[in-house]
Amino acid sequence: MKKVSLWTALVTPMKNEGSIHFSDLENLIRLQERAGNGILLAGSTGEGLALSEEEKKELVEFTSGLNPDVPVMAGVGGFNLQSQIQWIEWCNKTKIDAYLLVNPLYSKPGSKGQVKWFTSLLNASDKPCMIYNIPSRTGSKIHPDVIKQLQDHPNLWSVKEASGSINEFREFRETVPAVPLYSGDDGLMAHFSVLGSQGLVSVASNVWPEATGLYVKKCLNRETETLFPLWNKAIDELFSAPNPIPVKRLLKEKGLIEYSVLRSPLTEDELESIEKLLKTDKEISNWYKSNKE
Repeated sequence: MKKVSLWTALVTPMKNEGSIHFSDLENLIRLQERAGNGILLAGSTGEGLALSEEEKKELVEFTSGLNPDVPVMAGVGGFNLQSQIQWIEWCNKTKIDAYLLVNPLYSKPGSKGQVKWFTSLLNASDKPCMIYNIPSRTGSKIHPDVIKQLQDHPNLWSVKEASGSINEFREFRETVPAVPLYSGDDGLMAHFSVLGSQGLVSVASNVWPEATGLYVKKCLNRETETLFPLWNKAIDELFSAPNPIPVKRLLKEKGLIEYSVLRSPLTEDELESIEKLLKTDKEISNWYKSNKE
């Protein structure tokens, strides 16, 4: 698999009546391809849990048919183990390059249950797997010792750490130093890079694919003097309403997707104002023009 330091948790563009907008999807994929960013399909930003099994298959088949020159990862999330195994086994037959494995939702398993869950998913896969720690969405965090018990599995590739805690990221780094760690928080990338992050799985790169790539490069090179407070403010605006509401609206405003349609229970009514997003978009554009080589 081609190594990239930036993965875009891609939105799933939809038509006005709610079906997947495949021509917009192709445009978004080509944008990420030109920027050299890996692509994550059907993650939380892609509203993966709101898509039907058939829609997720269409998403993977369509993307595979485009043969993008960047790696593509598929989200694996839910609470029914057999369903997740079947999804992985189906994806194994496609051109998907990797999987993002999420802690089971709602059930809040302990460490022993998590080890069994992830072992089953890793065994089903024939591709590299990134394990995703996102307790704000799953209801339970993954303890670093779980990864320590799994670290020798041949299909465990990395961890996406999105607890929002610098201390928890540090604990992962100290407990499993040989396992690559990726930031799952755009705003914490500069801090996590100091602690050994290998890269970022990003929401911001949907709207700023090249600028976010430069942001990650500067973080990894410890060139953070031009990043604050602009990037923190920009990321705050992208999360001013539940993700992916703001990012879809900004993509529409920029003419990159036709509609900012979301699947229920997400609604654009949560977004109070678009003016700050548009102002931030201009500021990021100016920053990129001033800082690109």
